[in-house]
Amino acid sequence: MDPRRRPPHLLIDPALPAPISSALRASPQALRAARLGQIPRRRGPDPVKVVAIAGLLLLMASLSATGGFIAVLVLISFSALRGLGNDPEGRRERRRVRVAMEHRDRFILPEDLDGGCGDLLRRTQDATETILSSEINRARLLDTIDNAVTLPDQTWRIARKLVRLSDMRAEHNRLVPGTPPPEVAEAFTPYVKALETAELSLTRRIRTLEEYARQVRKADGVYRAYLQLQVLAERTPRYEALVAETAEDSLALPGLEHLTEQAQQVKKLFHESIDEARDAARHLLTATDS
Repeated sequence: MDPRRRPPHLLIDPALPAPISSALRASPQALRAARLGQIPRRRGPDPVKVVAIAGLLLLMASLSATGGFIAVLVLISFSALRGLGNDPEGRRERRRVRVAMEHRDRFILPEDLDGGCGDLLRRTQDATETILSSEINRARLLDTIDNAVTLPDQTWRIARKLVRLSDMRAEHNRLVPGTPPPEVAEAFTPYVKALETAELSLTRRIRTLEEYARQVRKADGVYRAYLQLQVLAERTPRYEALVAETAEDSLALPGLEHLTEQAQQVKKLFHESIDEARDAARHLLTATDS
């Protein structure tokens, strides 16, 4: 695999209750076992330990002729063997697999997708993470949609469609493993076209999401500059005093006189970039509804 191509990461239905979501996320191995229908077997006692304990108890019994002491040894041996059969970690793992099997349609593993669909899901996840982690989103400046709810939901919907596309492509390739003879190739074209159309539609939706992320990144940069200028504006008198005290008249910086005007320009640019990001969000909603 191209090292620049990163696989998608585990995706869990955002509609799941938090405790179940956390339990699924905590054990990817259990999810893979559930996908294969494999519940770990209950492990019995370690034979080596059983033989060692039994031998020790027999030795102690042979050294004592007291019936009461033998009864105590039997009780001890029963408890010891029962303790050896204890497997708390195994029970936890079986419980995780059972939970995963109960919710097998509520999570998506990287291996559930073929290479092309995996790339598309990764692009979707990257765009969503860019938006949700942006400063302007954390500052609640993107009020067109509720990103914390809408974006995970859209990512999940796209991922489900990508899984279906992957499954249908795999089925198509099993049924039609090679190139059909030229005489009948046209009969297969609608099926191939249907798969291509589905991929194109999903790709367009993902590009809309990526455009939203791009606008958010741009607005984020302007927002940081805007905040920095606000801090500098409070320090303008100090800069003016520095120039007045140290520079000759011919070296004075006329730009300081226009600091307020320049700050206003950056503020205007910031609001424009926020508006562009909001417009991109509206286009995302339109693409989702269509």
